[in-house]
Amino acid sequence: MSAEHLWYIPNQARPGHRGDDAAEGHNSLETLTEHAKALEDHGWGGALLGTGWGRPDTFTVATALAARTTTFKPLIAIRPGYWRPANFASAAATLDHLTGGRVLVNIVSGQDDLAAYGDSEGDQAHRYGRTREFMQIVRRLWTEDDVRYRGEHFQVADATLGVKPVAAGERHHPRLYFGGASEAAERVAAAEADVQLFWGEPLDGVRERIERLEKLSERLGREHAPLEFGLRITTLVRDTSEEAWADAEAKVATMAEGRSGFTVDPDHRGRWAEAVGQRRLLDLAERGEVLDDNLYTAPGRFGGGGAGTTWLVGSAEEVAASLRKYEALGVTHFVLSDTPYLPEIRRQGDRLLPLLRD
Repeated sequence: MSAEHLWYIPNQARPGHRGDDAAEGHNSLETLTEHAKALEDHGWGGALLGTGWGRPDTFTVATALAARTTTFKPLIAIRPGYWRPANFASAAATLDHLTGGRVLVNIVSGQDDLAAYGDSEGDQAHRYGRTREFMQIVRRLWTEDDVRYRGEHFQVADATLGVKPVAAGERHHPRLYFGGASEAAERVAAAEADVQLFWGEPLDGVRERIERLEKLSERLGREHAPLEFGLRITTLVRDTSEEAWADAEAKVATMAEGRSGFTVDPDHRGRWAEAVGQRRLLDLAERGEVLDDNLYTAPGRFGGGGAGTTWLVGSAEEVAASLRKYEALGVTHFVLSDTPYLPEIRRQGDRLLPLLRD
């Protein structure tokens, strides 16, 4: 299959995310639409929309942007617990129907301010057990009628959606993306996800995880199409390698000084550090400041988290070569970004994407 290239829309109530331009109206419908239309105009398939309590509601933002675009695919990040599975299945199927099959879904099981919206979780086994049931029910409601399901966390009885998602060719419903590096998370991905998303680990780490997940899928008796793999990473692209590294080091220096926009809330960073996947990223700095050809680990020491922990740095040709190495391992879905977001949509769409598609 051909590779998919998505961008990132942070969906933040406060401006200046990861050093983005702190412009007034940064999350207005007009500004967000400008980003979505720029993605269409510069070759991107769509964008991941961030989620979490305190952000604008992700599904509402995705719906608004889908209504103002024609090809833009929102990868809608959602959380079990914030949504009930049948409610979400119906909402997503309706939006998918209205947009002609443009919906993508990212299931997030990481920690959040659960009490703020009346949710609660037990231990890790409980959290991922609930996620697995959520994914099973949603998939069945999208593809079956008269669904009956009684699990430990969710139940539905004689449930049929009035509107189903778009089914065409090998597509039966929106793809379910999923992340997580713990053993419990990987068991969910191997059995139920369509796409396993990785953070920006070195090639050897991604290779090892792909091999383990493929073996785990077989051992668990996976019932769906083979699991696919994706990479969520920051890509800092400039005209030359020298310019890219100078800008990367300047950004990290700004982060080290704790300037607004680059710092991470201490409580949020504490939750990140508890996650297995995030710890894997933070530990990379011990192996070196630059891994493989151009994977920069220094951002993780000064406030970078998630996709901002490691960056691929270089000219368009150098970053494209690195991304092709991940593709050679079996990665076919890429979610890229850098700040300021809007200019980088255009720069990387015009200079990086053509090289990836040659």
